[in-house]
Amino acid sequence: MANRHTIILMQTSRNRATRTFMDYESISQAMDGICALYERKLKELNPAIREITYDISDLYNFIDGLADMSALVYDHPIQAYLPYDRQWIKQKTLQHLKKLASQR
Repeated sequence: MANRHTIILMQTSRNRATRTFMDYESISQAMDGICALYERKLKELNPAIREITYDISDLYNFIDGLADMSALVYDHPIQAYLPYDRQWIKQKTLQHLKKLASQR
């Protein structure tokens, strides 16, 4: 998953003005970015709680609650970006979080 430039495209509501993107140097960094985005949202919604915990289903609900989320991942052999949908993003976030948990 390393060294594959990844662009996350997202739209937070039906309003087209909420379209935005985030770019990362790797798929792993992109998954970290999505988790951080969710964690910031949790802190916004729960400012009085110092330590917030969540599980993968909460993160999936956040991703599914967005109007749109997809990824473009650079593929070196074909020198182009390949598109991936939110299901792929959810699979990759789970793999990423499992890997982080195993390193503790």
